Amino acid sequence: MREPAPIWGLGFSPAAEAVLKQLEQACLLDGILSSSSSEAKPSELLQRHWLQAGGFVIVGACGLVSRLIAPLLISKTTDPAVVVLDPKGRFAVPLLSGHSGGAEALSERVAALLGGSAVLTGGSSSAGRLALDSFGNRWGWRRGSGDWDALMKRSAREDLLAVEQQCGTPLWRQSAAGLGHAEPSPAAGEPAALVISASLGTGCRWHPPQLWLGMGCERGTSLAVLQKLLEQILAAHGLAEAAVAGLASIDRKGDEEALLALAAERHWPLRLYGAAALAAVTVPNPSEVVRKDMGTASVAEAASLLAAGPQGKLLVPKTVLHGSDDQRGAATLAVAAAQQSWAPQRGALQLIGSGPGSLTLLTPEAREALSRCSVWVGYGLYLDLLEPLRRSDQVRLDGELTRERERCAQALELACQGIEVALISSGDSGIYGMAGLALELWLNLAESERPPFAVHPGISAVQLAAARCGAPLMHDFCSISLSDRLTPWEVIERRLIAAAAGDFVVALYNPRSQGRSWQLERAMELLQQGRERSIPVAMARQLGRADEQISLHTLGSLPIEQVDMLTLVLVGNSSTRAEAGKLVTPRGYPGAELS
Repeated sequence: MREPAPIWGLGFSPAAEAVLKQLEQACLLDGILSSSSSEAKPSELLQRHWLQAGGFVIVGACGLVSRLIAPLLISKTTDPAVVVLDPKGRFAVPLLSGHSGGAEALSERVAALLGGSAVLTGGSSSAGRLALDSFGNRWGWRRGSGDWDALMKRSAREDLLAVEQQCGTPLWRQSAAGLGHAEPSPAAGEPAALVISASLGTGCRWHPPQLWLGMGCERGTSLAVLQKLLEQILAAHGLAEAAVAGLASIDRKGDEEALLALAAERHWPLRLYGAAALAAVTVPNPSEVVRKDMGTASVAEAASLLAAGPQGKLLVPKTVLHGSDDQRGAATLAVAAAQQSWAPQRGALQLIGSGPGSLTLLTPEAREALSRCSVWVGYGLYLDLLEPLRRSDQVRLDGELTRERERCAQALELACQGIEVALISSGDSGIYGMAGLALELWLNLAESERPPFAVHPGISAVQLAAARCGAPLMHDFCSISLSDRLTPWEVIERRLIAAAAGDFVVALYNPRSQGRSWQLERAMELLQQGRERSIPVAMARQLGRADEQISLHTLGSLPIEQVDMLTLVLVGNSSTRAEAGKLVTPRGYPGAELS
């Protein structure tokens, strides 16, 4: 997989350095080109890094930056992204290479991390339309041939164009920006303005990562033989190299120099499979000679099919090419096509903790991850709370409250297709959220088929409830869910008894629903064992939302009938006290001495 080109920060003042440090600490910048601590001028620093950079975030005036980069401009297809930022981090302006260079996407990430705004002046973004010359990047596709300038001019005039799609996920059509880009009408003889395909052809084309190349070769085969075979097969079948997701072979070829060189040269991942896994694949052209030598009757065809993922199909049967003249050895190549696309290394699964509800409580890290994801998957209520942050080119997939496994599987499959996906939970994703189940499913995949996986923490309900109540968590505390849908009630009772015996402050999640009306009362009885009925209890409902309610009670006086699934119940310990409408648990426990 191609390493992303570095993104550099540049500033001209101490204030600029402070803002850039925040972005560097968040891993958005690969480094800061400091003009204040270097003898090199800003223009020299830019020139030194221009050709190898993926982008620059420059803190300064747009006019100044424009003059600095003007002598360096080469082409809109090759120039790096340039984002200009004010010293307070309020506005991120994509100054150069907004589409193909990714400056608009970079400005959105910068704004999300700093709590600012991306100032998008491009026609497509400002009008909420798809930027047809760059939108495929967000779906893990590669841009192919075509007159893209003409396409964008036509898009500005006609707004909605006919887009023919032969492979890759069609989910982009569900976005507000994608609505109306219909398939061309054969009856009307309407040609497609844009084609999404694994094939070569006329017009502008996006290429999803649908093709996997299975390769085998004799020991010591020349790289030139592999290159020639690859080019011949793709050309003969009209297939685009940009649609290739990667190479696959048998594990015994893991040290084959030519195969490794080809993968590195094309920036393709190399999938290696054992003989047993390959032998289990049904292929049209098995070979007894190969079986005797490798322990499997097929390398190229079987490897391509395994790498293409579920429901992959053999598109091009194996072809053998022998070296000539000074080219050593021989190579075999087969091509398999994924059902839509299959490129786990291009996708990512981002587990987002959205916090209790208010967007002000969403962490900058989570906000930045959301800005990168093309698809948001989650329970509808949680997605509604985040809706103000969703762009017109992003898709939301609503799930039902009790269908967590289905949501995780859906998000993971999309990530394996090469898409960056946000799987959203309320509060913290790792606390009664989706992170655990998603990680279990992720671990079930073969290591080479796992997309990048990251958990972004959120503010949990117990944290916000404690903050609203005062300071009740100054000593040891625990959280217990009263839902027995996934945990037997006998286990929950043991935990409640242990919490009471240990004199923990206890946060009760999922305390009471229409179908579970008696568990909370029983929990209160258990928590009273060996403790006073006067221990303070907070009832926190709709935390972080417009109709938030906080009320203080005691173990013996909690109005159980007012508690529902939108409520968190916080039970103090023996030293917790209520005073002036607040709860406080002293840091020093009775019998201990503070140093």
